[in-house]
Amino acid sequence: VQLQASGGGLVQAGGSLRLSCAASGRTFSSYVMGWFRQAPGKEREFVAVISRRSGSTNYEDSVKGRFTISRDNAKNTVYLQMNSLKPEDTAVYSCAAKNSPLISRWDSEYDYWGQGTQVTVSS
Repeated sequence: VQLQASGGGLVQAGGSLRLSCAASGRTFSSYVMGWFRQAPGKEREFVAVISRRSGSTNYEDSVKGRFTISRDNAKNTVYLQMNSLKPEDTAVYSCAAKNSPLISRWDSEYDYWGQGTQVTVSS
């Protein structure tokens, strides 16, 4: 599967952005989908994950209550709604797809990655 992330940009602290990740192929619903981010000089970190049919989600603690992951299997797209953005959310955000059915926070368990989209939050 090929993944294409979009929706990043420059926003002021407190603002919102919605990231999208469009997937190619007809088997999108068979993948667990995750969002990860990497800030300059830092390791890539988990942000959010959603199960194949949206029954389960999981979030990194610092984004809980502010970010929402969702998916539309009919559109082969996963979303990340980001509200109340903070300067520390500044990073390149990437989406990833995982073949096996269990949701996971570990990037090593993901099989396919999209290119990142830059999110910059100004103070």
